[in-house]
Amino acid sequence: MTALITALSEISDRYDAAFVDLWGCLHNGVRAHPEAVAALQAFRSAGKRVVLLTNAPRPRASVERQIAKMGVPEDAWDSIATSGDSARAAMFRGAVGQKVWFIGEDHDQSFFDPLKVVSDPVEITRVPLEEAEGIVCCGPFDPHADPSVMRPEFLLAKQKGLKLLCANPDIVVDRGDSREWCAGALARLYEEMGGETLYFGKPHPPIYDLARRRLAEVGGGDGDAILAIGDGPHTDIDGAMGEDIDSLFVTGGLAAEETKTSHQPDEDLLRAYIEKEKIAPTFSIGHLR
Repeated sequence: MTALITALSEISDRYDAAFVDLWGCLHNGVRAHPEAVAALQAFRSAGKRVVLLTNAPRPRASVERQIAKMGVPEDAWDSIATSGDSARAAMFRGAVGQKVWFIGEDHDQSFFDPLKVVSDPVEITRVPLEEAEGIVCCGPFDPHADPSVMRPEFLLAKQKGLKLLCANPDIVVDRGDSREWCAGALARLYEEMGGETLYFGKPHPPIYDLARRRLAEVGGGDGDAILAIGDGPHTDIDGAMGEDIDSLFVTGGLAAEETKTSHQPDEDLLRAYIEKEKIAPTFSIGHLR
């Protein structure tokens, strides 16, 4: 059973670095959580490193600008690894062909910005579905619309044998008090309809490979003891379990209602939630602090 703690400082001396989720953990999609910021600042002040590990389907420079506007200061983290960068590398290596049908919003257009780390990149052209060799999905066209609205397009895509590159495996996120669908919901639907999907964010290995490279860039080592922190049971916690690293489950994010989390979760409800979701977080906490 998970150990319930009240502050990151209770366990921080066991770890050299942390892979920290953003949405639902460090911010709520609108503004930063001050206690979470303070906890990471204290962690770093002890000589430890923080890699922000996010399923945002955008380059890390875009995420850096976004979190700065929300009030996350630069002294709370060392580097950023995004599912967008991991997926972009695959796209520019030709994972879904040269002619792609893009699913996403206008703010996701930076996904197609040049990526210097890929040598001899494939020249990507965005085309209508009828002309596409593959699909790039950063999120729904309308994050409030049920994913099932995509069934007609996905039926055609499946018949054409197109692979779907999913740049954000999250199913939902909470933006303030509003819940929104993410690219992972569309990818799941496409798979249920018989289509093939390629994933690059949590809980899948490519983004953890990227996070370890980013950790090495800021002075981390292969032997570092790493703690994964996040609110996603099947992204943050499943990912940590797959990578065989310890995890801190923030119950006040996606699981807030089911665990009745205000300051801390109801312990009986937390136990029931963990059993239902079949996850095994090393530690749990109401909110990162």
